[in-house]
Amino acid sequence: MTPEEIPVQISQLPAQGLNLEVAEAGPAEGPLVILLHGFPDLWQGWHFQIEPLTTAGFHLLLPNLRGYGESDKPQGIAAYDLDRLAEDIVALADSQGRDKFYLVGHDWGGIVAWWVAARFPERIERLAVLAAPHPGIFKTYLLRHPMQILRSWYIGSFQIPWLPETLLRAKNYALLRKAVESTSLPGTFDESDWRYLIAGWSQPGALTGMLNYYRAIARRREASLRLPIPMPTLILFGRHDPAEEPGLAEASLAMCDRAKVVIMEEARHWIQREEAERVNEELVLFLTKVRED
Repeated sequence: MTPEEIPVQISQLPAQGLNLEVAEAGPAEGPLVILLHGFPDLWQGWHFQIEPLTTAGFHLLLPNLRGYGESDKPQGIAAYDLDRLAEDIVALADSQGRDKFYLVGHDWGGIVAWWVAARFPERIERLAVLAAPHPGIFKTYLLRHPMQILRSWYIGSFQIPWLPETLLRAKNYALLRKAVESTSLPGTFDESDWRYLIAGWSQPGALTGMLNYYRAIARRREASLRLPIPMPTLILFGRHDPAEEPGLAEASLAMCDRAKVVIMEEARHWIQREEAERVNEELVLFLTKVRED
């Protein structure tokens, strides 16, 4: 099934005075799972997970985060602070009348998921994070692991105003495509993926919104992000991720009360695509509480 064939309902849902484009699937009465995409992906990046999770009885919300796709794109770096991003997700759950929900995030969606769980622990049943460290350990880890500094060089380049947008937009997003391809296994992305990705990147203001995530978090002191994660947590990383060392997963355990790390031995950064069957198995077992904490 390609991203264009996913059986979902698309709507605009309110969140803190904004509207977020959200895909919805699964039985209306099922437990709520919110899945958060990363950079520079959109909600369609979860297309391999939708059928297994809905078959397991879950009701899914897959938002395009603020700044992405056809979701609203507020101006200013402060609008993309982690607190605002986390509050968006809680507002989505509120729009469904749900006090409790499950949360899954990849890459930047994983960082947002960590922060939702840290700030609103009473709302989260279980947390699953793919290819994203707890934001409260990242800068300290960089200081102790020079190779991770090399992997994260692009974060510094994104701090420059307007120039990264210009470079990423050039030649029909050639650099952005190269970044995706260089962090994934060969053949992970096909033309159906590029169609939805380029359509999303081309939305007015999207590139600036997407980059403002990096600009906003650079303004935060790490000490302000060191909040614990009390609920059961599953951390999935690819052994060969070019962007993030697996050691970041182990370091994130220090912030968790009940967490388990699973390393996908053949995967790179896009593990929900590269190891879809294994990821789906891990998620269904974890979210249905079959796996022991």
